[in-house]
Amino acid sequence: MNINSQIFSARSQKKTFNNPQRFIEGWYWVLPSRNLSQGEVKAVTVLGRELVIYRGQDKRVITFDAYCPHMGAHLAEGKVEGNELRCFFHNWKFDAEGICVDIPCLEEPLPMKLKSWHTAEKYGMIWVWTGETPHHPLPFVPELEDEECHSALGSRFIKNCHPNVVMINAIDAQHFNTVHNLPLEIVFEKDELNENAITFSNTTRGGEDSFFIKLIRPFYKNAVTYSMCYWYGSTGTVTVGPDFLHFHIMFTLRMTEQGKAEGQTLFITKKRKGIFGWLFNSIVLSLTKMVGDYFAKGDTKIFQTIKFEMRTPIKADQSIMQFINHVERQKALSWETWLDARSRDIESSDRSKWRDDMTSD
Repeated sequence: MNINSQIFSARSQKKTFNNPQRFIEGWYWVLPSRNLSQGEVKAVTVLGRELVIYRGQDKRVITFDAYCPHMGAHLAEGKVEGNELRCFFHNWKFDAEGICVDIPCLEEPLPMKLKSWHTAEKYGMIWVWTGETPHHPLPFVPELEDEECHSALGSRFIKNCHPNVVMINAIDAQHFNTVHNLPLEIVFEKDELNENAITFSNTTRGGEDSFFIKLIRPFYKNAVTYSMCYWYGSTGTVTVGPDFLHFHIMFTLRMTEQGKAEGQTLFITKKRKGIFGWLFNSIVLSLTKMVGDYFAKGDTKIFQTIKFEMRTPIKADQSIMQFINHVERQKALSWETWLDARSRDIESSDRSKWRDDMTSD
């Protein structure tokens, strides 16, 4: 697909990208693992849907829809009993699969089940899958796919724009020159790992007349290492650094009310054995934080005031166009309901057609 067709596609078919009522079916962060202790239950809201989350005695994390099916009491007011959750109001109890296993005033519980959601932990975060069955894995750094990792939490942040808009900043080739003063033309090569994951990697050398490039060139055999991998349009992993040591930063975002973004920064490195490995990793993670802070420093104010609309795309925006089209091809769900957005579009279209037919009659 050439740049002209990418621009046309992004302009004419944009239904999910930067849409405050839609998001991609996938894995989304809920809260740091350390913020949910064994036997603790909490209320959380993710992508407009109210949930209850708890950690059983077996340390497994469970996520349900928030309200008891009896009278609608919020289950976060209840308590964890072993690996089960008991509602505070009338003491109905549900097991880890959401099945009602005890109603104190009845000899046998009623045949009912809470809506449960697939939940997992990775990189020190709790994640929930927003669909029925996970089709693809939790977001990961491609370079560390088969590695056991150490990670550290960075800052949690709010941006006054959609997560998709925050995400494209990392592949906005022009801004590396205008904002970060990088004396190098960045050209990205894309590679779709699967329908929900896409990478953009720098392929260019150049900038040899720059003192900065001359300074770092001995550390790079080929192009300066900079790679971005996107998952579900809202989580991105940056890989940057000299050939002998790469730094890995994850920015994982989720949409909040009115299409704003709430995000969490994570710093990740390969696990190294022993006390010296632990010390080395501590240094690497600290350096990774410094790298992340540098990239975020010049951009923060933009996301508080931007009103994104790609009205005049140019060739330098090719990677952004490719990302937008990648997002548009993924399965979209509706805010709060987590129902298939495109199915609802068809239903809405059918209703409109029915009304038109009735009016014409």
